[in-house]
Amino acid sequence: MKKLTLKEKISYGFGDFGNGFMFDLGQSYLSKFFTDVCGIPAMQAKNIFVFTKIFDAFMDPIAGSTVDGKKPGKYGKFRPVMMISSILLALLTIFTFTMPDISVKSKLIYAYAAYMIWGLVYSFTNVPYGSLASVMTQDVDDRSQLATYRQAGSLGAQLITGVAFVPILIHFSDPKIGYPIAAAIMALVGVISFYICFRNTRENIQPKGKIHQKATLKDYGRTIFTNKPLICLILMTLFTISAMNANNQMMIYYCQYALGNIKLQPIINTIMIGCSIIGIVAIPKLVSKFGKKKTAMIGFAIGIIANGLNFILPPNFYTFTALVTIGYVGLAIPNGVTWAFVSDAIDYGEWHTGTRREGITYAAFNFSRKIAQSIAAYVTLGALGLTGYVPNAHQTAKAILGMKAVMALYPAVALTIAAIIVGILYDLTDDKYKDIVKDLQVGKFDTSAS
Repeated sequence: MKKLTLKEKISYGFGDFGNGFMFDLGQSYLSKFFTDVCGIPAMQAKNIFVFTKIFDAFMDPIAGSTVDGKKPGKYGKFRPVMMISSILLALLTIFTFTMPDISVKSKLIYAYAAYMIWGLVYSFTNVPYGSLASVMTQDVDDRSQLATYRQAGSLGAQLITGVAFVPILIHFSDPKIGYPIAAAIMALVGVISFYICFRNTRENIQPKGKIHQKATLKDYGRTIFTNKPLICLILMTLFTISAMNANNQMMIYYCQYALGNIKLQPIINTIMIGCSIIGIVAIPKLVSKFGKKKTAMIGFAIGIIANGLNFILPPNFYTFTALVTIGYVGLAIPNGVTWAFVSDAIDYGEWHTGTRREGITYAAFNFSRKIAQSIAAYVTLGALGLTGYVPNAHQTAKAILGMKAVMALYPAVALTIAAIIVGILYDLTDDKYKDIVKDLQVGKFDTSAS
C-alpha cells in the first residue's frame, strides 16, 4: 500500500483551510451582520439560518449522488468539481455580506435567497472535498494524519478569520462597506487554498465493488441505514458541530456585550484557536497509542469539564478565556478524529454492501453537519431573542446570562451526549478496520449483508 507524501497530506489540509475562509464567515459573523447591520430581528435571523441549513442538508445527497455518478477523468472525479465550485462559492460569500437599502421584509427575502444559493454551491464544494480523503489512501496512519491536517486547516482558517475579520471590519466607518470587503479578502485566500489542494493531491484508490450506478432511494437507504458506524457519526456530529458553531457564533456578541469590548474577540480567538491547533498536532500520537475511539473520548472529557466550569464560575475575562480555550481544545480532538472515522465508514460501507459510494456516504455525514449548524443558529439566536437582546445597546443581566449559557452550558451538555453516543454505539475498532481493508484489497465482501 503506497504511503502518502508529506506534501500530499499538507495540501489536503489546505482544502479545509480554504473552506474555512468562506464557511467560517457565515457561522461566526453573518448573524451579527443580519441583526446589527441589516436590522433583522434576532428571532427572524434565527429562522434564516435554521431553514436555509435544512435546505442545504437536503442538497448534500444530490451533490453526493452527482459526484458518485461521475467517471474519473484526467484529474479524477472529486477534485475538478471541488475546484470549480470553490470559485463560485467565493463570489457568493461576498454576495451574502451585502444588503441593499430595502424594507425589512425584502431584506429577509434577499437573505434567504442569497444564503440558500450559497449553501447549494457549498455542498458541491465540500462533498467532493470530504470524499477525496477516502480515495487518497486506506492506510490507517495516513488516514489519521489526513484527519489531523484537515482539522489543522480548519482551525487555521478559524484562527485567521477570527483574528483578522473584526480589525478589517472596524477599519471602515461604514459596516456596510467593511463586511463585504473583509469577506472578499477571505474568499480570495479560500480559492487559492483550494487550488493548492487540487494541484497537489491524487485519487489513488480504485474500488473493487460496483461503481457509477445511478443512485435510487433504495440505494440511499442501503448506503446509510446499513452502515452502523456512519449512523453513529451522524448522531455524534449533531452535538459536536452544534456546540462548536454555537461557540463561534456567540463569541462576537459575548465579547462586545458581556466582556465590554468587541476588540477582545480577536485576542480570545487567537488564544483559543491557536491552542487548539497545538492540541490537534497530538492526534496522530494519541490515535497510535489509544486508538481513534479512546482519543475522541479523551477530548470529550476535557471539553465537558472545562465548559461546565466556565458556566458555573463568575464572569471574568481571564477565567473565561482559559476555560473556553481548554474546552475548545477538547472539542477539536474528536472533531479532528471524525474525518478519519468518516473515511473508515466509507470503506466499511463498500465492504458491507459491495458497492462503493463515497459521495453519498460523505453527503449523509455532511447532512448531519448542516442540521447541527441549524441547531446552533436556533440555540444562539433563539437565546438572544428570548432573553431580550437589543442590538447596539446595553444588555440586561438576563441577556448576558443567555449568552453565557450558549457559550458554555450548551457545549457541556452537547459533548456529554456525543460522548455517550460514541462510547455505546461506535464499534468499528482499528483492528476490525484493518481486517476490512485486507478483504477489500482482494475483493472480498461481507456476505452477511447479501
